[in-house]
Amino acid sequence: MSIQNNRLSPQEFENNFSDIHPPFEHIEGAVIEANRCLSCYDAPCTKLCPTSIDVPLFIKQISSGNIKGSAKTIFSSNIMGGACSKVCPVEKLCEGACVYNLLQEKPISIAKLQRYSTEKAIAGKWKLFNRKPSIGKKVAVVGAGPAGLACAHALSLQGVDVTIFEKEEKGGGLMTYGVAAYKVTPEFCKNEVDYILSVGGIDIHYKKALGTDITLPELQQKYDAVFLGIGVGIARRLDIPGEELEGVEDAISFIYNLRTTDFSKTPVGDKVAVIGMGMTAIDAATQSKRLGAKEVTMIYRRTENEKPCTDVELDLAKLDGCSIVWLANPKEIIGENGKVKKLVCSKMKLGEPDASGRRAPVDTGETFTIDVDMVIKAAGQIPFEELVSKSSLENKSGKISINKKSETTLKGVFAGGDAVNGGKEVVDAVQAGKDGAKGILEYLTS
Repeated sequence: MSIQNNRLSPQEFENNFSDIHPPFEHIEGAVIEANRCLSCYDAPCTKLCPTSIDVPLFIKQISSGNIKGSAKTIFSSNIMGGACSKVCPVEKLCEGACVYNLLQEKPISIAKLQRYSTEKAIAGKWKLFNRKPSIGKKVAVVGAGPAGLACAHALSLQGVDVTIFEKEEKGGGLMTYGVAAYKVTPEFCKNEVDYILSVGGIDIHYKKALGTDITLPELQQKYDAVFLGIGVGIARRLDIPGEELEGVEDAISFIYNLRTTDFSKTPVGDKVAVIGMGMTAIDAATQSKRLGAKEVTMIYRRTENEKPCTDVELDLAKLDGCSIVWLANPKEIIGENGKVKKLVCSKMKLGEPDASGRRAPVDTGETFTIDVDMVIKAAGQIPFEELVSKSSLENKSGKISINKKSETTLKGVFAGGDAVNGGKEVVDAVQAGKDGAKGILEYLTS
């Protein structure tokens, strides 16, 4: 067993990381699907969209051939509608709410239709919005992820001059650095960010990290308001023996490396264990297989009924050949010559519900061991508690506290997205950015 790169041929890498959800190639296919929509009154699909996209309207616009109008309807509610059409867990949001489910029929392909319109707009650089004249107010946005970009775009439309500070060398946040490559390409992420910025009035400075290159007091002094969309990103430790061995990696770093280098240059083991069952864990597991790992085993301490990922994501892992062990928790990683050799797991059982409402896993005292040469930790991410605390922001274990107007305990400083909620969907972050912009506009004009 060994960890190595370049396991597959260029053609195999291309096939394995090609678009997992092919789009409509022609308008005829989109129109046919759009015509299935019943245009429900008080549409449940819209209700379950965190950004409240008028789904029946944009679908009706597609059916009539008004693609530009459709794109504007989507972007008016969700400026990252293109990205969300690729990564949203629509089976538990808009498509899951489609009334066709009640009729035991296939729901409308809302995401695929949304993708059709938004990709046309981004590729064509359609100018769908006009920015109001500058009102002479300046706002700093920290983080060019979904929350920060949504906030910046909404503010700019109203004539606010926005400067974004981003710690990475590209914008997009999670979309650019933390999502499986077969869901969304780096090229699309760049094009989407450029499209959002094209509204005007937004400057962006890359490789500027809060706490090192810039400080919150400096921003407060130079700008009329500040929005913090710093997300989360610190991988949760397992806190077990052997965690420091060569071959143990966190899923965030693994996916980051995959997104920033050529597929052939990303090393993976023969036998990989992935700890966790969230979306990030699924992405790490499936991509390990697609990089050429012979065996991938997912370890989760609860049962399938309590899994945080969706059924669609779990099915994807299964189709890629990933094995799953339920009711198991890593206890120790055993090494040889400083490298991972085995993973010892405790057998678990479910006890009483915990704070999450799910039945808590309880150690039975029994263990089992599997041979591995790589362990990927995907047991969740934790907020930047030290950074947040140093900034004198009131927080709960690193999650920034805000009021109903998205304002923190520091006057003129607002926040939203994963930095506040601890980690939700991209679409939730977009809505948080919109909420932050609304609060900031009210603050600036009061």
